[in-house]
Amino acid sequence: MSKKVLVIASHPDDETIGCGGAICRHVKEGDDVGIITLTNGVNSRDNSNDDDLEKRNIAAEKAISSLGASWIGAGDFPDNKIDSIPLIDVIKFIESFKDAFYPNIIYVHSPTDLNIDHRIAASATMTAYRPEPKESYEEIRFYEVASSTDYTVKQLEKKFEPNLYINIDAYIEDKISALKYYDMEMRENPHSRSYEKIKSLAQYRGSESGMNYAEAFEVARRIIR
Repeated sequence: MSKKVLVIASHPDDETIGCGGAICRHVKEGDDVGIITLTNGVNSRDNSNDDDLEKRNIAAEKAISSLGASWIGAGDFPDNKIDSIPLIDVIKFIESFKDAFYPNIIYVHSPTDLNIDHRIAASATMTAYRPEPKESYEEIRFYEVASSTDYTVKQLEKKFEPNLYINIDAYIEDKISALKYYDMEMRENPHSRSYEKIKSLAQYRGSESGMNYAEAFEVARRIIR
C-alpha cells in the first residue's frame, strides 16, 4: 500500500542533501512525497535581493520536481533566525498541513545539528506530531545535512546516531542531479557540501550497512498501531 511521506526542511536544499535518495525511492515505490520548507534560505545573507530569492525558489521547484516530490508548503520564517520567532508559530505552521497532507512517515532535521533553524524544525515537528490518540503516523526520522550535522561536536551536544539505513544505489545519481539545481549553495571539494563529499558520505553510509550507497537516519519515534 502506498504511503504519504512528509519531508520538513528548514531551507530549500536541505531536503535533497538529507534525503534526496530516499525521496526518489519512496516515489519509485508509489509513495506520495510532500515537502515543506520553513525559510527561503536567502534573506539572512548580506546584500541578498529579490533576484536571489527568485533564483532559489526556481532551484527548489526544479530540484523537488526532479525527485518526483511536491513542494506543498513554503514558510517565510527568517532565515537563520527562526529562534527569534515564538516556537508555537512554527508548530502551528507545520500543523496547518495536517488536513491536506497527513503523513505515514515524517523526515525532519536532527535536533543535534549545528544550524539553529534545523534544531527548531526538529523541535517544532516533534511537538506538532506529539503522540496523542488522534495521531496516526507510523514513524518520524531525523536526517543528516552535510556542513551542519557533521559540524556538531559531542563535547557540546549529543551526536547524530543513525539506526536506519536506506539503500540508494539506484538513486544516488538522481540525488546528485537534483543537487545541481542548487549549485549556488554547493561548495568546492573538500568541503562537506561539495558534490564529491555528498557522494562520499553516501558511500560511507553504504559501507556501514553493506551497500554501495545509503542514506542514514535516526528513528526518533516509531509507532505500531
